Amino acid sequence: MCKVLKVSTSGYYYWLKYPVSLRAKKQKDLLVEIKKIYDDSKRCYGSPRITAELKSIGIFSSRPRVARLMRKANIRSVIRKSYRVQTTDSAHTYAVAENLLNRDFSADRIGQKWVSDLTYIQTDEGWLYLTTVIDLADRKVIGWATSETMNAGQTSVAAWQMAIKNRTVTNKLIFHSDRGIQYACEEFRNQLKGFPVSQSMSRKGNCWDNAVAESFFKSIKTEMVYQMCFKTRAQAKLAIFEYIEIWYNKKRRHSALGYLTPTEFELLLVNTEITA
Repeated sequence: MCKVLKVSTSGYYYWLKYPVSLRAKKQKDLLVEIKKIYDDSKRCYGSPRITAELKSIGIFSSRPRVARLMRKANIRSVIRKSYRVQTTDSAHTYAVAENLLNRDFSADRIGQKWVSDLTYIQTDEGWLYLTTVIDLADRKVIGWATSETMNAGQTSVAAWQMAIKNRTVTNKLIFHSDRGIQYACEEFRNQLKGFPVSQSMSRKGNCWDNAVAESFFKSIKTEMVYQMCFKTRAQAKLAIFEYIEIWYNKKRRHSALGYLTPTEFELLLVNTEITA
């Protein structure tokens, strides 16, 4: 048989003893880790983030190899519904702040630039509104609030108050948002008094002036909201808490941060400031 197949007898006996090649075994072990990371990410991760997660646990593999194994195993990121950006209703008589941010979403240190926005999530009980405050330095959601109404006290004010509890404002800060009444009203502006904060607002009807906030809403909706059907607002609130506090801030790898998590990047920035 060896003569017919033109293989050595030693090779045949080696195959009998080790039917699975070392390369095949390594690929099988790697696929096990890929599947575990994929499941832990709620089927949201594609090959770039899975490759980064593998590296963090000491498994070094190229992204093309990871992508190839994922294709063979029919592993792919969840199919995402299209996300339609919503512009705010700025039909009010309050003063509008100048666009100080001017689409410069970079930040050298924590507490330099914050962005905020509001979106809505559908439940069988009606709309649930979500307001967030994100620090551009590490893209961490440092303040957020859920509400059944769009009143400033339950949206922008509540999210701001959580943000300043989590991060003390000591240096000059740009706080950017859209022109919505929740940010233009006196109730919210009064919250900024006493802090070294300069308020900034997007141009009228231009959602890209607040692209980082919109990007977060796209992530939470495509990765979590669109994959679920909320019977109650309480159910949606719990899912939002889990996504922001347990997944997004601490575990989700961010492409803009070199595939570090916001918490990892925050620690990197803090250590850099200490050694500087």
